[in-house]
Amino acid sequence: MGTDDNQSISVAERNRVIVKTSIIGIGTNLLLSATKAVIGLASNSIAILLDAVNNLSDAFSSVVTIIGAKLAGKKPDKKHPYGYGRVEYLSESLIAAVILYAGITSLVESVRKIIHPETADYSTLSLLIVAGAVVIKLLLGLYVKRTGKKVNSGSLVDSGTEALFDVVVSLSVLLSAILFIGWHVSVEAYLGVIIAVLIIRTSILMLRSTVSSILGQRIDSKLTKGIKAYVCQQFGVSGAYDLSLHDYGPDRLIGSLHIEVPDTATAAEIDQLTRLIQDGVYAEFHVTLATIGIYSVNTHDTVAADIRAKVTQMVTSRQYVMQIHGFHADTERKKISLDIVVDYAAPNRKAVFEAAIADIQQTFPDYQIKANMDAYISD
Repeated sequence: MGTDDNQSISVAERNRVIVKTSIIGIGTNLLLSATKAVIGLASNSIAILLDAVNNLSDAFSSVVTIIGAKLAGKKPDKKHPYGYGRVEYLSESLIAAVILYAGITSLVESVRKIIHPETADYSTLSLLIVAGAVVIKLLLGLYVKRTGKKVNSGSLVDSGTEALFDVVVSLSVLLSAILFIGWHVSVEAYLGVIIAVLIIRTSILMLRSTVSSILGQRIDSKLTKGIKAYVCQQFGVSGAYDLSLHDYGPDRLIGSLHIEVPDTATAAEIDQLTRLIQDGVYAEFHVTLATIGIYSVNTHDTVAADIRAKVTQMVTSRQYVMQIHGFHADTERKKISLDIVVDYAAPNRKAVFEAAIADIQQTFPDYQIKANMDAYISD
């Protein structure tokens, strides 16, 4: 698994691309908003006016994106040693909130137009301009969203997604105008309600996604499985567990994991191995492993190996136990240490964990059991 395109871009270059794309979005949306506002007022069309408001909110979103990128690009300091990358998630939340406000405002205005209807007066020129705006918005949306994915900017992706949604809105406005001109059927206000509801739904989905990132969501399984597979390929590593990654902004993942190594490995060998893993994981996945813990695997004690096999079979056969790791049996001091991973789906995780310990204790009554209930934090 190699690095993605966005991982090879420097922070400075990434911010430059975000700012440039956002400026293009601001200029285009302001022009479209002003044009549609004039047409909407001249034709007394609530749908076109709401479309103008959409474009204005998109321009504001681009301004927020620029501010967020600038703040997120600040270098780490004593107060924030991991940098300011998470500011981008806050800017994404603000963009979603602005879109939500625009949707609620549009809904209120559309309902008012249903209660107090007004007849629109379209001209051929106005419809041609709206049609041209549809094409411009489509090209802008595709460009912004594609660029956002390239540089891993959630704000740009959100802005691009909203722009593409606006294309649907503008097309609906255009079709309602044609319907009114051809058959004298006015559906503008009702269309406005539908558009407003869709805008509100989109903003809520954006907010949910961003809040999830701020809270700390599960890292993509493709990445975590790739890292673990890479680590296990290194000579002397028999297992990789407890991979924990913390998101400090786009492309800023810092974490830790445990590896199983033979109990015969020396401190020098372990030091060399952990450095090799840290350098390799960063080069391959652009992830910083700040800490690598060590689990010592019994290799020279056949009694300990037999205990491990029995405990593994016994505990993992219990429902909701996903795996055990970090196992070590000290046959001289009569101690067994291990981590037990219990599925989040278990009705009572603690009860499952305690039952597993009880099984071990019953099978090996002479041993002191030291177990830790581990969380299933990554695939």
